[in-house]
Amino acid sequence: MKVLIVLTSHDQLGTTGKKTGFWLEELAAPYYTFKDAGAEIVLASPKGGQPPLDPKSNEPSSQTDATRRFEGDATAQDQLAHTVRLDTVSQADFDTVFYPGGHGPLWDLAEDAHSIALIESFIEAGKPVALVCHAPGVLRHVKASDGKPLVAGKQVTGFTNTEEDGVGLTEVVPFLVEDELKAKGGVYSKGPDWGSYVVTDGPLITGQNPASSSEAATVLMKHLAG
Repeated sequence: MKVLIVLTSHDQLGTTGKKTGFWLEELAAPYYTFKDAGAEIVLASPKGGQPPLDPKSNEPSSQTDATRRFEGDATAQDQLAHTVRLDTVSQADFDTVFYPGGHGPLWDLAEDAHSIALIESFIEAGKPVALVCHAPGVLRHVKASDGKPLVAGKQVTGFTNTEEDGVGLTEVVPFLVEDELKAKGGVYSKGPDWGSYVVTDGPLITGQNPASSSEAATVLMKHLAG
């Protein structure tokens, strides 16, 4: 089994002067769900190389067993430092793709033509696509084979408006994930803020927040197992 994980290359939190990037738990937990199941993992990002880590995701209050394992894993750290360029990967080489969140993807991956085409090709091939937290926002321009938004009529979730308000970034982000999924016709649902909540609709798997990353990866593996 071969899994592609797509990370953001964007490190600026709007015009705040603060840093953003990917959320560590949302990479680390799925990474070990896949690795411990024997999967081969490839990390990719729009610019390649070392993707930016949201510094808040590595503060003591955000650390988990998975993040600590990842931080101490020399092989994983080397992989992270050398992500491949997103425009060099092909859906045909992988069984599935997973998108961790963090705020970074709202700026780059949501508008990235290679990412959009990649997700469309995975869905057309009937291969599962999983996205957590802010990453479901990267579906905003993804189309189904009929030309309609991919999420139209589909059960989806993602970072809630109240969660965004809770971290004080409602006026900073380029768009709100919950609002965007609804605007594109998604049948949006959510669980309690900060609790694990995962929704599946055919090959599309979405998780609400960082706490949902492990469950989303587990659901993805079950989907692949048939």
